[in-house]
Amino acid sequence: MLRLGLLFLAFCLVGCAPQNPRVLIETEQGDIRIEVFAQTAPLTAANFLRYVDEGRFAGAFFYRVVTMANQPEDTVRIEVIQGGLGFQENEDRLPPIPHETTAETGILHTDGTLSMARSAPGSASSEFFICIGDQAALDFGGRRNPDGQGFAAFGRVVEGMEVVRAIQQRAVDGQMLRQVVRILNVQRLD
Repeated sequence: MLRLGLLFLAFCLVGCAPQNPRVLIETEQGDIRIEVFAQTAPLTAANFLRYVDEGRFAGAFFYRVVTMANQPEDTVRIEVIQGGLGFQENEDRLPPIPHETTAETGILHTDGTLSMARSAPGSASSEFFICIGDQAALDFGGRRNPDGQGFAAFGRVVEGMEVVRAIQQRAVDGQMLRQVVRILNVQRLD
């Protein structure tokens, strides 16, 4: 009887655990399915999901790709694609959110990780990026940013890394895509 009770408890703990939200990013290049770590990175995940739930990514696009070849001035090189509402003023942009470091969340910048773009800690709002390959320089204590605070990782690609890699291979001027990749729709799957 005790064994049956323990088995039931284990099943309930696994089956009753909250699921991470899944989001579909439909682009003109193809679909990217992501998992958002709402429990592990609550502030950053809530911000991203608010953009999704309120339709604020309407008109968003991928516009920047960083490869080993297009960072001649950087001693610490990374590989990512970046998207969001862009650099222009946009009424859909929400105020910046507090910075959740990888030291706080434990979410590291590995292949397929989603993270928030920022200039200074606490400046992230609508722009996000997807890592291509492991990017430890973007974690807390990493050397990509002089402040050492890293970037706020909050999710991962579960399907569609081939689309991410295809976007990264498109023609660029510097790090900016010659032709942006429009995001057609962003919606929750759960």
